[in-house]
Amino acid sequence: MRHHNTNRKFGREEGPRKALLRSLTRSLILKGGITTTEARAKEIRPLVERLITRGKNPTLANRRLLISRLGGDEKVAKKVELVAKKFAERQGGYLRIVKLARRKSDGSPMAAIRFLE
Repeated sequence: MRHHNTNRKFGREEGPRKALLRSLTRSLILKGGITTTEARAKEIRPLVERLITRGKNPTLANRRLLISRLGGDEKVAKKVELVAKKFAERQGGYLRIVKLARRKSDGSPMAAIRFLE
């Protein structure tokens, strides 16, 4: 049975799909916002929000978990902790997805995902 198994596959095998999501997550954290397809934005939002929540409590275990989830890059993990300080009083909902015009080439629905101010 497929109960609660609603992850998008993006036409990729498991490894390339995880790499895509990790890359989008890292770009979003480093740049503060990215423009991508609507489906990709909706898929990475819960991943990034969980990382920000972990970054609020900078224990050694949480720091190691951030590093492992972000592909072994300590620079990005430190950036997560900096962003998390900004949301110290907030109980979730750190990102905003804004729908944009469809992509001209293939008509895919586009969206901008960025952190709240």
